[in-house]
Amino acid sequence: MLDKLHPEDFRTSFVREPSALKHYPALVLNADFRPLSYYPLSLWPWQEAIKAVFLDRVTILAEYEEVVRSQRAAFRIPSVVVLKEYVKPQKRVAFTRFNLFLRDEFCCQYCGSKGELTFDHVVPRSRGGITSWDNVVAACSPCNLKKGNRSLKQSGLSLRHAPRQPTAEEMQQVGRRFPPNFLHDSWMDFLYWDAELDA
Repeated sequence: MLDKLHPEDFRTSFVREPSALKHYPALVLNADFRPLSYYPLSLWPWQEAIKAVFLDRVTILAEYEEVVRSQRAAFRIPSVVVLKEYVKPQKRVAFTRFNLFLRDEFCCQYCGSKGELTFDHVVPRSRGGITSWDNVVAACSPCNLKKGNRSLKQSGLSLRHAPRQPTAEEMQQVGRRFPPNFLHDSWMDFLYWDAELDA
């Protein structure tokens, strides 16, 4: 599949099959050695990383101890790869459920809880509210039920932050604070390359 991908498609092809990332995912860096994405973190299943190596699209920077074997050879599984061609970062942040929750830092914008989240239209759709960055926020189920089809004033709720469309740079910064559950040691130098160094 990778041999058919245009370089621009690399940034949207990381996580097609989440279950494939459970074992030995590869961190994918752009040609400038920064992750292609922090939201979500740019990871490929090991099979795609090896395929990209054979297609001469990437260079391996770090490897797992684990080895996979073909009929003719054995290969250590890549843990960090860097693209040979630079992919221009996206400037527009897609309006998705994940990105909405990330913008709101995975907490209810009414009470601040971090439990099971849904989303809420600040101005209800029945009152002319639209589904957009400026009118939708992350909300816990109790607050969502409490607000229901009413305005903020009628419901007695208030927003912690006014909703707005985030920039790509803002999302990158927020994304760094919410790493995935699994972070391999070999990724750290590339994920936090611009963090302030300890004296």
